[in-house]
Amino acid sequence: MSTIFVDVVSAEEGIFSGNAKFVALPGQEGELGILPGHVPLITRIRPGAVRIKTEDGADESIFVAGGILEVQPDRVTVLADTAIRSKDLDEAKAKKALEEAQLSRAKAQSDLDIAKLEATMAALSAQLAYIRRLRH
Repeated sequence: MSTIFVDVVSAEEGIFSGNAKFVALPGQEGELGILPGHVPLITRIRPGAVRIKTEDGADESIFVAGGILEVQPDRVTVLADTAIRSKDLDEAKAKKALEEAQLSRAKAQSDLDIAKLEATMAALSAQLAYIRRLRH
């Protein structure tokens, strides 16, 4: 088995679907590398990049804001809270969203609202850090 089928989807749309030689992404406990024939696994993923080495050797990179990963020996499924192809990331939009979340956090009073806003701010901060890494 030289490839593994990869699906990366968000609530809004399917982002990537195809065969790959290798997948790397930020798991809850650290960076995960997945090759064809990997043992079954289900885990949460942290905000960061899903890096896919496609069947033809091309590199795909997708920013995810967290989610769930399921691995089977012949399939990888990433169910992302939010997923954006690296080429579609917009630094100005992410900065503005982070500023708005920070303002809302300062006004938030309920524990639930605070937790949601802090999760949003963490995902946006990770997205901005990833955009900066892509530039260098």
